Amino acid sequence: MAEAEEHIELKFRIYDGTDIAHTNYAPSTTVTTLKQRLVAEWPQDKSIVPKSVSDIKLIHAGKVLENSKTLSESRVHFGDLPGGVITMHVVVQPPVAKKKTGLFLFLFLLVSQ
Repeated sequence: MAEAEEHIELKFRIYDGTDIAHTNYAPSTTVTTLKQRLVAEWPQDKSIVPKSVSDIKLIHAGKVLENSKTLSESRVHFGDLPGGVITMHVVVQPPVAKKKTGLFLFLFLLVSQ
């Protein structure tokens, strides 16, 4: 009989100290999958709500985790805390809207003369 894959208990702390998506995850879970779950479970009564996975950054042990990597590739250590929970911090950073540059306005005025 194959040995069951070890799981780790994670919770995610958002900007106001609230913890969400507290459950067990497999080492093969990707960071993108975690972010999708966070977007789906995000409390809608908060003033800041991510609209997509790209709006979220996950931080563990002082490092921003890469979307394409799994928990084990991100060096989230399984089994280090027997019976313990690992807290990851969530930063919501919506993409910045592109501002029109002064160069565009200058070229428009130049051409229209």
